[in-house]
Amino acid sequence: MPVSNTMWVEKYRPLKISDLVNQKEVVGSISSLLTNVTEMPHLLFSGSAGVGKTTLAMCISREILGDNWRNYTLELNASDERGINMVRERVKKFSRFAGLDANIPFKIIILDEADEMTSDAQTALRRIIEDTAKHCRFILIANNISKIIEPIQSRCAVFKFTRISEKEIITHLKEIAKKEKLKADDDGLKAIFDYSEGDLRHAINIMQAAASLGNITEESVKGAAGLTKTKDVDEVLKMSLAGKIIDARNKMIELIKVYGMSESDFLKYLNEAIYKSKVVNLVEISEAIAKYDYRILSGANPEIQLSALLAELSKFGK
Repeated sequence: MPVSNTMWVEKYRPLKISDLVNQKEVVGSISSLLTNVTEMPHLLFSGSAGVGKTTLAMCISREILGDNWRNYTLELNASDERGINMVRERVKKFSRFAGLDANIPFKIIILDEADEMTSDAQTALRRIIEDTAKHCRFILIANNISKIIEPIQSRCAVFKFTRISEKEIITHLKEIAKKEKLKADDDGLKAIFDYSEGDLRHAINIMQAAASLGNITEESVKGAAGLTKTKDVDEVLKMSLAGKIIDARNKMIELIKVYGMSESDFLKYLNEAIYKSKVVNLVEISEAIAKYDYRILSGANPEIQLSALLAELSKFGK
């Protein structure tokens, strides 16, 4: 069956707060806040990728602002424009009071990946948050809340999102499969969950890619998740140990950006490749992988960290 060009993560993105998957506590608290919209504070959503943070922010904007929500909402990905110029030129300009319709209580600014903003940009943002509180609300979204400066955290109601359970993800995937008239067996759905690690967005993307290969089975999921490329990870290891850092880095970037292998999967298969290769410095190399894995989980830039890891591995091949 031909697969639609429309991204399923957008096609099936919830439009109402009540439709969010497995964030009942957060949804309940937000729903309570919205009973008196004019008193809604600035919001800070934290949690890992693909758990509904951005989706909830958009749902809030729709619910408060109605049909014209796009005209009164600014959505920015702060990791694309991390510096103070983004705050001054885009956020400040949009937040300036320019008159609101009678049924619009305030403008909404959604800053995704706000934890990637520089400290100077966050300091400038804090001042704007203070100065525009009468006619503007901010919804900040972060994977790593510890990278948000305390003065901003203290001005927001903080909500922590949990990983989505296996049951919830598989139930959601079954609903999509039914609507897309796809056959999906239990092993295939379980494989999607295992590879997505609680990231619903990643799970849906894997499922759509697998659907382009036919029915949703364990084999089609492996192909869609880039796991047929695990032998290429072995090649990355060989290049690194041989001191061919540029070649190793280019192959690593290709696996992640072209074939869709996640950073965590790359590290997992690199670790397996190391044990298979029977290298002499096994302990030191394993410790290096663990170190960079921890840095990525703590919010460091994955591409920079993986590149540094490959450079470090070159020392063990000499």
